[in-house]
This record gives sequence, C-alpha cells and structure tokens, in this order.
Amino acid sequence: MSQWPQQQMPYGYQPGAPPGPTPQYAAPQYAPPSEPFYTDNKSPYDNGRFKPKKRVNDPIVLILFILQFLGFVVVSGIAIAEWVKDGGLGGGLGKNKTGTSVSLNQSTVFLLLLVTAAALLLSTIYLMLVRAFTKVIMHITLILNILLNIAICAYYWVTKYYCVSHCLFPCASHSPRHLPSFSRSHNARFPPLFSILSYYGFKSRIPLASLLLQVVIDVSKHHKSVYVVAFTALIFQALLAIWFTFAAIATYAKWTPGNPSCETTSCSSGKVAGLIFFLVFSFLWTSQVIGNVALATLAGGPYGCWYYFGPRGEGDMPKHPTLSAFGRASTLSLGSIAFGSLIVTLLELLKMVLRAAEHSADAEGHPVEACLACCAACFVGIIENLVEYFNRYAYIEIALYGKPYITAAKDTWRLLTDRGVSAIVNDSLVGMTLTWGGYAVGLLSSLFAYLYLRLTEPAYNADGNYTAPVLLFAFLIGLQCSLTLSSAIEAGVSTIFVGLGEDPQVLAIRAPALFGVSLEELPSFITYFHPRS
Repeated sequence: MSQWPQQQMPYGYQPGAPPGPTPQYAAPQYAPPSEPFYTDNKSPYDNGRFKPKKRVNDPIVLILFILQFLGFVVVSGIAIAEWVKDGGLGGGLGKNKTGTSVSLNQSTVFLLLLVTAAALLLSTIYLMLVRAFTKVIMHITLILNILLNIAICAYYWVTKYYCVSHCLFPCASHSPRHLPSFSRSHNARFPPLFSILSYYGFKSRIPLASLLLQVVIDVSKHHKSVYVVAFTALIFQALLAIWFTFAAIATYAKWTPGNPSCETTSCSSGKVAGLIFFLVFSFLWTSQVIGNVALATLAGGPYGCWYYFGPRGEGDMPKHPTLSAFGRASTLSLGSIAFGSLIVTLLELLKMVLRAAEHSADAEGHPVEACLACCAACFVGIIENLVEYFNRYAYIEIALYGKPYITAAKDTWRLLTDRGVSAIVNDSLVGMTLTWGGYAVGLLSSLFAYLYLRLTEPAYNADGNYTAPVLLFAFLIGLQCSLTLSSAIEAGVSTIFVGLGEDPQVLAIRAPALFGVSLEELPSFITYFHPRS
C-alpha cells in the first residue's frame, strides 16, 4: 500500500501545482492538491500487468471454440457450394434473367458510399459537440430516454401487447447482433417506471460521468488506433453476418425436403432445424468473440497504457501498445474471452427459444402460455444483460493481467460489489449519451439520402419504390458508424473505471480534475484516500 501524507487533506481542493508532468485532460473543474496524495512508485508491470505469463488460458474452451468455427466453415462451405451449383446465385443487376432481378444501379452504390462518408463526418461532429457541451447533452439524452420508454410502453398498450413485463422491467430488446458486442450493453432501454424514479439519481452523477467522458475523448484523440480497432471489428462482424446469411439460405435450399439436391442427399426438416440451430449458435458465439477481442485490445492497449504509463509523449508508454494487446487477446487470452462469450451466447439462444414459444402460443390462441413465455424471456434477457455487463469488466481484467476467465470473474465481482452502483450509473449515462447520438446521426444520414434521391432522380427510383429501402439502409449505416465510434469511447470509460477501482491514486497524476470529482461524488472511493494515522 502507498504511504500517505500524515495531515488530513480537505476534499475541497486548494490551488496548487499538478502532482505530476501529465498535461490536463478535460476542463479542470477542481484545482489539484498542493502536494501529492501519495508517494507510491509501483511499477506499471506489478502483478503481471501488461506482461502476463506465457500460457494459454482456458484451453478447453479455446479448443471448443476453434472446433465449432471449423464446423461452421465445413457446413456453410458444403451448403453454399451446392446452392451455387444449383443456380442459387441467379438474378442480379440489370437484364439478368435468372433468379429475381433488381434494377438498382451504380448510383445506389455511390449514394451509400456518400452516406457512409457523411455518417462518419456527422459522428465526429457529434463527439466534438459532446466534448464541448457534455453536461447539457447528458441532461437532454436522459430526458429523451424517459420519453422514449413511455412512448414504447404506450405503443405496446395501444397494440394490445399486454405483457406487463415490457413496461415494468428492463427486458427490452437488444441491439441487433451485428453491432459491436462491446457497444451493446447500453442499448437496452430502461423501463419507463424505472427511468422516471431514477432520474434524480442519474442527474446527480452527471458531473462525474461528463468529466470521465471528456477525459476518454481527449485520450482517444492521441491514439487513432482506437478507431482503427473499432472499425476493424465492425468490418469482420459485418462479413461474418453476410457469411451466415448465405449459409442459412443455402442450408434451407440444400436439405429441405423436395429440393433437387435431395435426389442425391438425405433431406429432412429435422436435419434443417439442427443445422440452422448450429449455424445460429456458431454465428452468435463467433460474433461475440470478435467484439470482445476488440474490447480487450482497447483496454489492454491505448487506454490501459495511458492510465498506467501516462501519455505517449512522456516516453514511458511501450511501443505499439495496441498491437501488443491484440496479440495477447487473440492468442493467450482467446480461450478466456471465448468462455465469457459462450455464457452470453447460451443465454441468447435460450431467450430465442422462449420468444419462439411465445409467438407459437400466441398464434395458437393461448394467451396465458404466451404471457408466461414472454415473462420468462424477459427475465432471461435481464440475466443476459447483467452477464454482458459483468463480462465487460472481466475482459478488461483479462486484457490488463492475462487472467483466466474464472479468476477475472472473481476479481470483477469484488470490484463491482464494492463500487458496482457507481459503475452502472456512470456507464449508463455515457451509453445513453452516445446511443442517442447514433440515432441522430442515423436520421440525418437518412435525410441526406432523401435529398440525394430528390436532387439526382436516379432512373431506378423514378416511381419512388426504392425510397424507403434506401432510407432504411442510410439510417442503419449512420447508426452503425456512430455506435462504432461510440463503442471505442465506452471501452475507455470502463477501462478507466477499473483503474480507478484498483489503483485510484494513479488518477491523481493522470487527470487531477477527474480525481477530484471522484472524491466528491463517490463516497466509496474516499475511504481509499484517507491518510494513514
């Protein structure tokens, strides 16, 4: 433990020199103390941090993950090859007479490319606005979140979807699975009742959450690899989603009874169901792992190294921290990341089964069974959200220390039981702020696409039939680009919170203003800063 100064330091700071050479991050709302809070000279590499033991963690799960992915490759390869041979890729652009032809032309490609560029520009502008007006935007998004939840509950009531769990419990739907999994934890909406009751509690935490967000945005500006990692994960997840889509269609085409391929291969509905279930399981698990490897790369790379080594300009940060972190996450720690991802995948599959049972019971006119299945799916969704949130911090422990999953989970449990409420509140505020930015960017991207269609009047849209699909694609592109940038910021927020929970004294050097607000806003942290008698 550090040796603290003997005199009691007041929590209201007095002006003085910063306790270290690190430049200020974010606007200083508190002046730092006139002398250091600690005389701790521990190495950033203590306890194996950034230099874990050269061993593969959770090897059994790693082997299972590799085997299931190889199975996905084999099944999809066989199905797609047979599907293509039977003409499954017929149709296409222009005058192609096979399959189902479409009349979209290169104008649509250029339009979507322009929409992507506009979405990136708008996302960057939004982050700049958040950096400049953090508190105001957090207040606005907090109110908008409450209004949205009330509107959704009212919609359920008007459409006679009376399963009360949608209005009383946070069992709302996840974001689409193609979104980066390290950005999904804040996209589930809070129920209206909870949102209204918790408004003032959230409001009181805005000063800390806003300053934390400002610090992370400032750090990310000096590490462009943050956004490279986020978009690389997005591209791989998108490619996996496309691969899965073709594999699922080809599987139906090859093994559904009555298809031409059944003349040489045994076909049955049970085989189709089993193979589709396996493909869905493999897709969800692999997608989860891709996103969580990205989270571990950011936590163990730019953000973790900034916290423990200081800014790159001081010369203490290791060379290529992002590549080093990716190397650890994709090799030695891949089994641990796959372990946590497997738990979430199994919960997601269970929820999908319950949702299917709900729709089946509703279609057959059994409202009681449908409501029971709805409530069961709701509570499984709650558990899944909690596990995803818990895993987020476990992956950061894995990224920093190279721990096996079970060890990281135990340490994460101790961290969250001590400071869990503070972590949840601050992450939720940051998540709401960035998610609403994604909605705004998506809407503006749709507006851009609409204006482009009106001004250019492409031939394929002369009668306006393609306006709605193009606007939908534009919205999804804008939303995706914004949330991808936001996910990189959220990873930094969680990483700094882990560092603050384990080595809070380091923050006195890295960001004195944030250190001061933490003392003021988080009573559970103050006990760590009382000087020893």
